[in-house]
This record gives sequence, C-alpha cells and structure tokens, in this order.
Amino acid sequence: MKEKRGIILTGAIIGIISILLVMHGNPKNMGFCIACFIRDIAGGIGLHRAPIVQYIRPEIIGLVLGAFIISLQSKEFKTKGGSSPFTRFILGMVVMIGALIFLGCPLRMILRIAGGDLNAIVGLVGFVVGIFIGVFFLNKGFSLKRNYTLSNFEGYLFPIVNLLLFVLLVANFSMLFFSEEGPGYMHAPIWIALIAGLIVGALAQKTRICMVGGMRDMIMFKDSYLLSGFLAILVIALIGNIVLGNFKLGFTEQPVAHTDGIWNLLGMVIVGWGSVLLGGCPLRQLILAGEGNTDAAVTVMGYLVGAAIAHNFGLASSTEGASQYGKIAVFICLAVVLVTSLANCEAFSKEKSLSKANN
Repeated sequence: MKEKRGIILTGAIIGIISILLVMHGNPKNMGFCIACFIRDIAGGIGLHRAPIVQYIRPEIIGLVLGAFIISLQSKEFKTKGGSSPFTRFILGMVVMIGALIFLGCPLRMILRIAGGDLNAIVGLVGFVVGIFIGVFFLNKGFSLKRNYTLSNFEGYLFPIVNLLLFVLLVANFSMLFFSEEGPGYMHAPIWIALIAGLIVGALAQKTRICMVGGMRDMIMFKDSYLLSGFLAILVIALIGNIVLGNFKLGFTEQPVAHTDGIWNLLGMVIVGWGSVLLGGCPLRQLILAGEGNTDAAVTVMGYLVGAAIAHNFGLASSTEGASQYGKIAVFICLAVVLVTSLANCEAFSKEKSLSKANN
C-alpha cells in the first residue's frame, strides 16, 4: 500500500481539480477530457468548423508543459522516436474517432461514471473488452519495434509548439476560432485551466498514471498500481459531485453524452484496443510527448487530425446519438486496428513464413 500512496494521491488531486474546473466553467463531467479538449483545439485552429467545439484548451497545453518541466528537472527528459511513426499516427486518428463516437476519453469516462452517467458504464465494458483484445495480441508478440535516440531539439519542438499556441490564445489572435455556444464556449478562465494542466501534467509524469496501462497491467501481471490512481479519481470525483449536487444517476439527460449503447461500447472497444497497441491512453501520450518522446507527439498529431476528420465528415456523435457515418466509421476503425495488430504480430508473421516455406 505504501508504494501506491503517490499515485493514489495523484488520482485524488486530479479528481479534485476536475471538480474545480467544472465549478469554474468547464462542462459537467468534463473537468478533464483529453479527446474533447484536443477536438476543441482542432476547431480552435480551424481544422474543423463545428462551431460549438472550438477553443484552445489551456489544460492540454499545461499537461504537456508540466510533464516537460518536471522531466527536465528530474533528468528524465529523453528524446526518442522512430518506432513505426506513421502507424502510430493512423492509430492515433482511429483512437480519436472511437473516443468521439463515445464522446470522451478514458479519463472522461471515469468522470462521467462519477457523475452518475450509466452510459459510461457501457463504455467501460467496451474499453475493457478492447484492452483484452489488445493484450491478446501483445501476448502473441505484437510490437511497433524499437525507437532511437534523437537530438534534444527534436524533443523540445512539441512543448515549444504548445507554448506558442498558448501565447496566441492569451494574445487573442484573430485567426483563432472561438465557440459562442455549446461545450467549446464553456471553459474555466485561461490561467486557472493552465495551472490545473501544469499540476496534473507534473503529477502524471512522476507517477506514470495511465488508465490503459492500469487495465493492461492488471490483466497481464495482476498489478494494480496504475489502476489505483484512476480508482482514486473516481472516488474523489464521485464525492465531489454528490456534495455539489452534480450527481445524477441514469442514462438519459446526461451532459454531453448519448444513450446509443452499442455505439458507446464499440467506440470504447476501439479506444481500448488501439491504446494498448500504442502503449498508453491519450493522457499518457501527452505526458510522454512532453518528456521528449516524438512517437507520442506523432500520436497526438494523429488525435488532432482524427478529431478534424470526425467533425468534417460527420463521424462524431452528438447528444442525439451516433451518426450514420459514425456507425460506418466504427467498423472501418475496427478493421484498421485488426489489420495493424496482425501485421505487427510476431506469432502471425512466423506462421505466415512457415506456411510459405512449406509450400
């Protein structure tokens, strides 16, 4: 238990900060949502034109810069990359599309459950199923191959881009887009959001907190260390919602959510499966990118483009449910992660080679 104190405390702090961000203007059950916030940033820089989800979210910038600062201070900043970058980019797109079918990342899934949203329980089932499938392929030898040491400048670029984006936000740069209604219009003040992101980014860097990693480690090694952090988020956010009167148990009339159960489930199957292949959930990818991992930075760029595609082509769900194109996209995304899993799986590659040799 002693070794878990740090990550449990981190989870508790993230839960508290999530509640505080909602109190200061973020949408309910969305104190933090990596997928939703990256989607808003994509709209904020004009990659999509959905008017209700356009805003440069300082929380994302803070996560990256917090991880960057702490990793430099602790001498853990290491620039590495080159591990199947384009595959990671595609998987990032696919994971984002799955998340926007569900309307949230794994972190928001937990916050939605803490708010009483039973649709998120359905999503959790799909998420766990996706992780089980991903673990199956890991056990069969799935790998995106090794990465390589790069120059520090390469690792500095992603934090620098985030810093410049924050400068544009503070300067109210005229070319940025800002929602005038909807979830993108609902946000905490800039500096509160940035500080929240910095704190969570620093804590996440030190503890390696990751929802996908927690589920994966529990399945493969019976290790509950990473998972305990998310359980702490759930408990603290649940208590906070009850105290503040924001807890509402049920499927209907939940904030920024829909009741299409099968698509909630399948969307999170994609997120769980794809994230196992990538080696971490969207939160973890941002932290790794802040530490100098350019493969994670490429993955985040995949998230950004995936969010733009989801809204430009009508794939993202709304509170009315999954769209017709979104339902088609689910099966395309499942096919992509399946093909990626098979193509990079040592066991299946060996079977194919032996088959050719015998012929």
